Amino acid sequence: MTAPHRNAGFSLVELLIAMTITITALGIAMTALNDVSDTREAATLLTDSNQSLRTSVNLIERDLLSVGRLIPVGGVPVPNGAGAAPINRPGPTGGGLTFTAGDTTLPALSPGNGIGPVVNGTQTDVMNMLMVDSTPLCGTAFSLESMPLVNIAADGSTATVNAAVPVNCAGDAITAGDLILFSNGLGNAIQMVTETNGQVLTFGGGDVMNLNQRGAAQGSILELQTGPGVFPPTTASRVLMISYYVDTAVANRPRLMRRVNMRNDRAIGIGIEGFQLTYDLADGVTNPVNQPAPVAPNTAHQIRKANMVLSGRSHAQWSRSRQFLRTTLASQVSLRNLAFVDRYQ
Repeated sequence: MTAPHRNAGFSLVELLIAMTITITALGIAMTALNDVSDTREAATLLTDSNQSLRTSVNLIERDLLSVGRLIPVGGVPVPNGAGAAPINRPGPTGGGLTFTAGDTTLPALSPGNGIGPVVNGTQTDVMNMLMVDSTPLCGTAFSLESMPLVNIAADGSTATVNAAVPVNCAGDAITAGDLILFSNGLGNAIQMVTETNGQVLTFGGGDVMNLNQRGAAQGSILELQTGPGVFPPTTASRVLMISYYVDTAVANRPRLMRRVNMRNDRAIGIGIEGFQLTYDLADGVTNPVNQPAPVAPNTAHQIRKANMVLSGRSHAQWSRSRQFLRTTLASQVSLRNLAFVDRYQ
């Protein structure tokens, strides 16, 4: 008698085929999930980096649109000649930068080609710009330059501001570290406030920028006198020197910094590795473009447009490649306060 056929389950071959298909399907699914996770991580890292770049570029553009506002044509005279020491230049921590010795003026925009720190083998730039701050003081409708000064000491060490323009309050007061531009019919001069007492501003020697050098042969406030101790009607304006540069003081975390005068700098962009600038000039002949710095006989006073390239990296390495993700953003700004001049002024 023939034994009945038994259905005992899968054969070994069938089991192996089923396991192979299952493992393959699971592998494909896990790979897809890993790819999704990696893509999401990369997108997050790049988004953060792009946000840092955009924030930095937007702030630089805003300041460049104001550079040169109410700054005298030809720049601001500084102490120079016999007895003058170099003017300290805002820059990276420990940089010890100075403006070029022998310069008689500070231009509205001072290029700093390749004087910043090296990041990934590339030298970064520094940029310093000047503009007048006409913000009304202490809740009044008057800015500092609204009324002539009441008095200037014979040696230029103090200046008394009109009582109608309060400078000592909890708001937009004039404080130590502010830069003051003096202007009258004889010219202009700049000093740094070292102390305030009511309406009296003091400009002591040894300020952090080395601007209060009244012993210099030229360029100091004493050149605004008609005679010893006699100043014609003189106005004062608060000047902002805004500087941008890359700082590498924090290991493996380069940052783009913004500094006002010589006060504490602030990071506006994290992971910024590259900061390169070029400039377009107006010389009435060839009008050079994309110049890292003006070449003689051209000067910084002829700059009319700034071109910038910022390079940034992600705040962390991408887990797939174990490398930082990098991106670059470029922009250019026409400097309207330098391109348009009031010829009737």
